[in-house]
Amino acid sequence: MTLSVAIEHQLGAFSLDATFTCGNGVTALFGPSGAGKSTLVNAIAGLVRPGRGRIVLDGEVLFDAEQGIHVPARARCFGYVFQEGRLFPHLTVRQNLAYSRWFRAGERLEADLDHIVSLLGIGDLLERRPAQLSGGERQRVAIGRALLARPRLLLLDEPLASLDAHRRNEILQYLELLRDEVRIPVIYVSHSVEEVVRLASTVVLIASGRVVETGDVEAIMGRPDLRAAAGVFEGGTVIDARVTGQDMQYDLATLDFDGGTLTVTNLDALIGEPVRVRIRARDVSVALEAPQRISIQNVLRARVESVGAPGGGIVDVTLAVGAARLRSRVTLRAAEQLALAPGLDVYALIKAVSLDRH
Repeated sequence: MTLSVAIEHQLGAFSLDATFTCGNGVTALFGPSGAGKSTLVNAIAGLVRPGRGRIVLDGEVLFDAEQGIHVPARARCFGYVFQEGRLFPHLTVRQNLAYSRWFRAGERLEADLDHIVSLLGIGDLLERRPAQLSGGERQRVAIGRALLARPRLLLLDEPLASLDAHRRNEILQYLELLRDEVRIPVIYVSHSVEEVVRLASTVVLIASGRVVETGDVEAIMGRPDLRAAAGVFEGGTVIDARVTGQDMQYDLATLDFDGGTLTVTNLDALIGEPVRVRIRARDVSVALEAPQRISIQNVLRARVESVGAPGGGIVDVTLAVGAARLRSRVTLRAAEQLALAPGLDVYALIKAVSLDRH
């Protein structure tokens, strides 16, 4: 799949000017609240008609202002899940799911229904009505209903925004299953670093109605120069790893990645499972010698790759750790005291409790 978007739209005092291209996998529209993410995804869905520009999916023009083309939302064959799910309150879960048959041109629903019900773990909910469901359960049903329409593109507009931390983590696990098993291209709207890092392969960074940058999640979420555009977002590093050990006594897990081994706490994953870990730049310290008798569990051999320009007494340092890259944020005084410069061999120190699993 290739989706190309180049649109401009005025909504009151707010103006949207967005241009990007994305492909298969999960593409996150990421940025602070009020950046224009929902307006953009609504334009892709056909719910908003932009003032200017074009939207093209796999060569099919969905919108072209100059030619007067605007394919209606229903005819685009997209699945859309809103923040609040929007289930029909007078229908049971089974009936809400069955509503998808209206979008399948006479195709039978049963085989897909059984698969989606199993995948989302909603078999025990089929005879309940939405008022009898938790927030997380409602969102799972809404996702199932969207998938059963066999969409060619799935749009998720901050589907976890109204959930507490426990429910949010529960739905994230199901979304990971959908990403890996169903393989429908997804546009995922969020201002949560955790959600984006955990789910997305591509990030479209949006601020003040403008697309600031587009790229792989590892590149975008690690760039310290983009932190101002992303609001509270902090620069750091995204690492793909695999669980290789569990210490149940101390609630620690061992991860292998391209730069060696990491120890992390409170990891809800099985041995052999691939995971993403985000390491914030401020949580990486630098030492010239391997420290002894310290509480820090992760001490990795590294080499300084680059030292950024100082700003506000702070310096961002990029460290090569095997084939991986870490970013460390240190004071200018520390950088000068250690004489940090490209090519210098150092040790990267990371607390096990500071690693965020996504």
